[in-house]
Amino acid sequence: MSRTLRLGALAVVSAAALGVAGCGGEDRQDEDEPSGTFQVDVDASFPTRQALARGEELEIAVRNTGGQPVPNVAVTVNGFERRSSQPGLSDPSQPVWIVDEGPRGGQTAYTATWALGRIEAGQRKTFRWKVTPVRAGTHRIDWKVAAGLDGKAKAAGAGGRAPSGAFTVQVADDPPQSRVDPDTGRVLRGDSAEG
Repeated sequence: MSRTLRLGALAVVSAAALGVAGCGGEDRQDEDEPSGTFQVDVDASFPTRQALARGEELEIAVRNTGGQPVPNVAVTVNGFERRSSQPGLSDPSQPVWIVDEGPRGGQTAYTATWALGRIEAGQRKTFRWKVTPVRAGTHRIDWKVAAGLDGKAKAAGAGGRAPSGAFTVQVADDPPQSRVDPDTGRVLRGDSAEG
């Protein structure tokens, strides 16, 4: 066997050994998340009557009502999109609301979940989504609050249950009236757009 071929074979074997050693040999991703239940109070708001193409804001404020810090407050929101049953679509997810801006600094690797970090006792953090409805009809937004991303830290609200809720929203199919103010160049919407 030539020297080049032996070195190549050695490199392949070494890489395979490193790959096997790397699988499962690292610390668990959730090992730093404390186990326990953390008391919170939640205020959530979202307009239940909306119109196509008019920006709205979903707000969920979480306050730590317990005596210890909440490790990593997280909110999962479902309903910004829906799955189409039409066959043959390359992507069956169809937007109901376009998320123009999510909670600042809250992106996670989890689908539809945002996290804003630790909340000290007595403090609060507010999640805000700026969204635009793009599908008329009656739609539902579901939300749920967690005390961490890995399932070991649990949030508890009134009655000891995980804080969650839903909004049923009617989106009108008429977009709001708007015009451009010729003096300022600003877009005027609603009553100020008439005239």
